[in-house]
Amino acid sequence: MKIKEIIVVEGKDDTTAIKRAVDADTIETNGSAVNQATIEKVRRAQETRGVIIFTDPDFPGEKIRKTITEKVSGCKHAFLPKEVAIAKNGKGVGVEHAHPEAIVEALKDAQMMRETIVEEISQEDLVTAGLIGGEGSKERRIKLGMLLKIGYTNGKQLHKRLMMFQISKQEFAQALSVVLQEEQNE
Repeated sequence: MKIKEIIVVEGKDDTTAIKRAVDADTIETNGSAVNQATIEKVRRAQETRGVIIFTDPDFPGEKIRKTITEKVSGCKHAFLPKEVAIAKNGKGVGVEHAHPEAIVEALKDAQMMRETIVEEISQEDLVTAGLIGGEGSKERRIKLGMLLKIGYTNGKQLHKRLMMFQISKQEFAQALSVVLQEEQNE
């Protein structure tokens, strides 16, 4: 599978894993302290071919994603669930540990990001849905993030991520319904 966009990853091992899974070009940030030269490369890539940010499902990965998103608009995002990105020895989590099939799936999801304007989900909707500030809210956010393929977020970041991926109220309601149904069946 050939990827048109340039994929932003954290390091050489991530690039190796990406190239095992797909035919793609990458930009490596070489850590969470993303410098101005890297931002300029990402900006240029976004203008010419488009960019998919594909960082590790951990705090440094989210920091890189946030830094780039703030400085370069219009990037797409690929996410791996943490459980498919854990090293075989259980020590470490990252794109470099994921099977090629999981990488391909995450990149397909990123490429299908919608570009339409949708009705916005409010902070109040998230509180009412039991996703922020209540008992079991973290577990619900984890399940919702997996269903919507937007990755795990804390309560503050959930609204931003829903907006970034332009999740419609209908899609949100359907996913939430599944989460709450699973919760009742436990």
